[in-house]
Amino acid sequence: MNPPRTRTLRPIRLAMEREVLHYLDADGTERLIGTDKAADVMFEDALPARTIPSYAGQRHTPGRYWSATTDRMIEYESYLELQRMKLLDYDTDVTAFAAQPFMIEGRDAQGGWKHTPDLFARRRDGSALLVDVKPRAFVDRPAVLRQSRRTAEMCARIGWDYQLVSEPDSLMWATVSWLAGYRRPLHAGHGLADRLLLLACKPVPIGELISFQPAPELARPMVFHLMWHHQLNFDQSLPLRDHTRVWSADAPRNA
Repeated sequence: MNPPRTRTLRPIRLAMEREVLHYLDADGTERLIGTDKAADVMFEDALPARTIPSYAGQRHTPGRYWSATTDRMIEYESYLELQRMKLLDYDTDVTAFAAQPFMIEGRDAQGGWKHTPDLFARRRDGSALLVDVKPRAFVDRPAVLRQSRRTAEMCARIGWDYQLVSEPDSLMWATVSWLAGYRRPLHAGHGLADRLLLLACKPVPIGELISFQPAPELARPMVFHLMWHHQLNFDQSLPLRDHTRVWSADAPRNA
């Protein structure tokens, strides 16, 4: 459960700046800053800026997702948001991410506006990505386009990247969704990891790789675990099958 919070309004700040960001830091303390300070804040550690509703009969499917990247539970508001979380979790360039990281309160020539973005991600090089998730059928709606434009303009001034995304590519999602089931640390079969990586010094089909093991029922989940963590590479443009060829990340593909 999120800690209680009291919203603090700063109308003088709002009159002086285009946008201000309301957020909860890692300790649950409410903060209010201008966008000129935003680049220095670790929003990937922020608590959700708003409570995600959950009630019988709602159309969204909220829940919590355990991130292998951050080793913590992260709340999501919809299945579409969960999909994007898994894709971020699988991305080797992403070192941390948070949901509902802050609330934007802004004003422009069209008047005042408020928005709580869906996801904030920190990349390995220190850069940041702000993400809004909308169903494909909604992305061309005037209100969505206006919100996206305002948010993108704010991100450009801060120095962040911004994306408005919808349903992921079906093949990529099928692969990531499957491998995500093996993202957690594996204890049974853990000792097989080094041997599997050694045997995959040259590209080898998954079915053949696990057949080398005395306990293939333990080797198979370990292979998928290594694939999720990018220790075993494979051609992600093709469907995942037993004949999918994998190779150790430290070995050349055509060795």
